[in-house]
This record gives sequence, structure tokens and C-alpha cells, in this order.
Amino acid sequence: MYPFHMPGHKRNLESTPMKGAFRCDITEIDGFDNLHDESGIILEAQERANKLYGSDKTYFLVNGSTSGVLSAVSAALKEGETILAARGSHKSFYNAAYLRHLNIKYLPYKIDSRYGIPESYTKEDIIGSITEDVKCVFITSPTYEGKCSDIKAIADACHEKNIPLIVDAAHGAHFGFKGDEDFAGAEYQSIPYSAVKLGADLVIHSVHKTLPSMTQTALLHVQGNLIDRDRLKRFLRIYQSSSPSYILMSSIDLCIKEIQENGREFVDNLLKYRNKIQIATAKCRCLEIPGKSAIDDAAKVLIYVRNGTMTGQALYDILREEYNLQLEMAGDKYALAIISGWDTNEGIDRLISAVLEIDARLAADDRQKDGSAHKSCDNKHSNTEECYKAKDDSTYDLECRLPEVAMSIGIAWDAETENVAFNDAEGRISAEFVNLYPPGIPLIAPGEVFSKEIIDEIVHYLDEGMNVQGLVDRKGFICVRQK
Repeated sequence: MYPFHMPGHKRNLESTPMKGAFRCDITEIDGFDNLHDESGIILEAQERANKLYGSDKTYFLVNGSTSGVLSAVSAALKEGETILAARGSHKSFYNAAYLRHLNIKYLPYKIDSRYGIPESYTKEDIIGSITEDVKCVFITSPTYEGKCSDIKAIADACHEKNIPLIVDAAHGAHFGFKGDEDFAGAEYQSIPYSAVKLGADLVIHSVHKTLPSMTQTALLHVQGNLIDRDRLKRFLRIYQSSSPSYILMSSIDLCIKEIQENGREFVDNLLKYRNKIQIATAKCRCLEIPGKSAIDDAAKVLIYVRNGTMTGQALYDILREEYNLQLEMAGDKYALAIISGWDTNEGIDRLISAVLEIDARLAADDRQKDGSAHKSCDNKHSNTEECYKAKDDSTYDLECRLPEVAMSIGIAWDAETENVAFNDAEGRISAEFVNLYPPGIPLIAPGEVFSKEIIDEIVHYLDEGMNVQGLVDRKGFICVRQK
């Protein structure tokens, strides 16, 4: 067929350097179905994905997991209702709450005191937080760092109240598949079950994060009778492009085919690589890679710096600049690597060698220092742990205190604003989200009040050179609501 239709490159391979990609970049012409009214090849492709994951219905997402979160939240609640959510939710969740004028009630913001990362949730956390006004529960599992909540028990608790559970499992598209090799005795013997199998009503998967698919590709799964399917489909049409990319949809379909044919090999490789890393780095003194007791997802390799020997950003920079290893992100006291079944032995060995060399370097520096204050590599307890313990001398306090809420996100975000210096922000109402990115968890949200502690935390992250988003600039100005 000669293309007298969009797109403008006309599948001419010489039109730009992209060349070959244009060969399969088409539009909703005869015989090629329509993502928003699927009845042919796109429907068949979605059914193949559904067969792999096992929900009632699976939808392709070409605007990423962001469009899935927006659609799921919008479909599950009416405008102005209340949703119970984890503070560590992705910014797309907060955007959905803003667009639908939702009230957010937060689950306890729990932190793993050892490594300073967001904790997972239990059924008890949910039951203790559900009030009569809550119409839906939203949690992230796995977290960015690889912690998984008790989805089955949480889903049961939600369904006892006749409310749906939405799970942002963007980082868990590889969950639920089985391997062949015997990993008995190894630290990682399996990968977690999928939130779909564990009973969540709506599950969002970013297939591009841990599986072989192009960036911006994702899936939305729905099951049970608590979600209106027609309403969900309406919001999918609203939040996704009316000209969906066939390249992206083809990428999802080929990814599903790859997993169907070679999923066992993928899982085996992932577990083999992760166990190799755990064994090789077990005797490190200054760096630590937490294992299965702390990190559920074998794909997430968190390289923790014990007791402030260096910052997570410094470790991230060393790995990139000295070893040509580009990690996923840097936290305050750790750097995070993502591995998959498509890594190579050479790549895994390079990471191991780099970690061992940096650890030996830090340990040598530590031995040259005098006094107990410098024995950081031998001290198994982190500064984070002491920080949280200091908040409550009677118990081991793992719960963060959230900012005071003065008004809803929507009112604050739409209000007249002004820019003030950090020193003048205490007591003022934020008119913007301020977060570390990735993963984008808000340090403060619109409508919340700046405290001295929050301002100090932002300044600390800036001093460490970390990526703080939502500031007017990095010189010390914050957007607040006008008085």
C-alpha cells in the first residue's frame, strides 16, 4: 500500500536517521484495528497478554504506567471522594487526585530504619486506616527499591469493606513467572507473585521497566466486579493519545511473546545473577547489598553505604565515572541498580568488581583514621536507624511524621502564588510538589505547611547534589501560596 495518510514520514526510510523504525509506524488504517475500540489484531494482542498474567481483562498502555494510574484512580472513585494511599505513591497518583478533586488519606509512612527506604504494608496497616469515607485503597508494590506488600491479605481486607484495591506494580511486570533451575539454599530462590494473582482489582505494570519492551509501554489489568469496565475504558480514552503508536503496541506484543517462550530462562538468569552478586559481596565492610530479608525483588540491587562513609550520590557518580556503570538512581545513603534476565555475566562481573574495589578503598581509608568515631565500616547500624530511634526513646519508631495539611492539593495548586526564599518559607503553605526524582515521592505536596525540618531536608539533598524537583531554582526559592 502507498500511504496517503498519516504519519508524515510516509514510511520513507530515508526521511530521518530513524529509518527502520518508520517501516512499522502506521496508524488506524483498514485492517490494523484501533486501540480505543479494539476488535481485531490489537484485541488479540491484549488477550495474549491477559493469558500470561491471568486477569479478567488487560489493556495496552502507550502513554506509560502514568496513563494507567490516572485511568485506574479516576475509574475507581467519583469526584470528591476519599482514597487511602501510601505517601510513597508515584506523582501520577497525585495528579489523578488533583484532576478528580479527591481527598487523600495517608497510610502510615513507614521507613525501613536500616536502609532509609519506604517500607511495605500489611493487612493491619490497611485495616487500621480504613474509615467509612474511604472508597478505594492505592498502594505501590513493589516499591522502587523492591519491597513488596502483603497484597493478598490487603485485597481481602479491602473486599471485606467492598472497596477496590489499586496496585501500582509498575516495577513488577516480571513477577509471577517460574524458573527451572534448583536454587535451593540460595538467598533468592524465586520471584514474588503478581498482584493480579493475589487479588488486586486494578494492577498497573510497566513492561518496559524490567522486561524487553520499549520505553512508555505498560499494561493495565482489571478483575472482579468492583470496577465499572465502561467507565475505565472512558478514562483510558481520555488519558491516552488518540493516535497510539503501533511501534509501542508491537513492542508490547513482542515482549509478551518473548516471555511466553523464554520466561523460564529469564527468571533463571535473574536469580542466578542476583545470587552471584549476594555471594560475591557478602564480606564487604563499608558497602552492603541487602538480600532477601530486606529486598523482595531480585531485580533491585540496592548498594547501601554504611554509616555515612560516603553519600549515595557519590557512590553513584564513582560507579558511572570510574567504572562506566550507569545505575538507576541515587538515594541519600545508597545507589540502586536494576538487573534483569537479559543482563550478561560480563556486566554482572563488572558490577561486582566495582563494588569490591570501592569497598576495599573505603575500608583502607577507614583504617587510616583514628578514634572510634571513624569505625563506620564496622558499625552495622545506620545513622538512619539512630535518627528514627531518637524520635521516640520508648519504641523503635519507623513511622515518619507527615507535613501538616492546611488545604487540599487542588485548592493550593490552583491558588495565586509567590516565590519566597528557603529562610522565609517556614509556616507557609506549599503551592507545588517538591520531591526527589527518581522515584518522585513528595517531600511536601501542595496544601501542606513547610516546617523547619522539611526545609532542612531539602537543603541537605541540594547540598549532596541530588535531583530535587519542584523548586523555583536551586539557589534557594520555593513556590508558596500567597497570603
